[in-house]
Amino acid sequence: MTYRRYVDGPFGQLHLREAGVQGSDRTSLVCLHMSPMSSRTYDQFLDCWAAGGGHAVAFDTPGFGMSDAPADVPTIADYARAIRTGVEALGLVQPVDLLGYHTGSLIACELAASAPQMVRRLVLIAAPIFTPEERAELSELYGPELPAADGSHLVRRWQSFAHHFRAGGSSLEQIADAFPERLLGRANSWWGHHAAFGFAENLRLPEISQPVLVINPGDDLSEQTRRAAPLLVNGRIVEQPHWGHGFLDRNTEGAVKLVDDFLR
Repeated sequence: MTYRRYVDGPFGQLHLREAGVQGSDRTSLVCLHMSPMSSRTYDQFLDCWAAGGGHAVAFDTPGFGMSDAPADVPTIADYARAIRTGVEALGLVQPVDLLGYHTGSLIACELAASAPQMVRRLVLIAAPIFTPEERAELSELYGPELPAADGSHLVRRWQSFAHHFRAGGSSLEQIADAFPERLLGRANSWWGHHAAFGFAENLRLPEISQPVLVINPGDDLSEQTRRAAPLLVNGRIVEQPHWGHGFLDRNTEGAVKLVDDFLR
């Protein structure tokens, strides 16, 4: 069973989901979601992970889910500092393993590079290396958006969300169930993307000596993730072209096995 709780962080309270019991012979796994979503992304994964005897925690990044937002626009380093504070507040035995998804992958890389004593191994769902042109284009596409009286801004969010998740194989019912999480960032939902596009171009991968597994699902960052291969010091990329957005719910057991095999 997954439990929900709060701990104090540098920007207020951090909300998290936790499954399993710490203290076994297995390293705790810390899960970091993509933007603009929440730790709910890992709900089924956490249950399956705990059923196999593991212990895992999934944080809501500050400003997303039910975690308090920073006062100012944050950076990936700010997010990483918050997660590190959360890990310490929970009293997790370090080093921990990290599982990041899109923006969460960047936070994981920052933690591994800036606090290497905290991180044993990393699993990254996508590790996108953007060109300057892509960064500029995506920054504009995912920038601030003013609300419209007719709700058309919400329609655009739905259409974009549904497009990516239907491409991954999710049903409309599954998409509708997940969509509210995309709205919890409220007016600041663009902050996660802004932080991602302002992060180090090489994701600090050349500084990371810990073992790294990069899962490259068939989503919108597949091409950019393949560019990470020459930057990996101690890692490899596993192609999973049939896994698109939502695969942690649709292919939970397969995802758990892939991550578990690597972390063991």
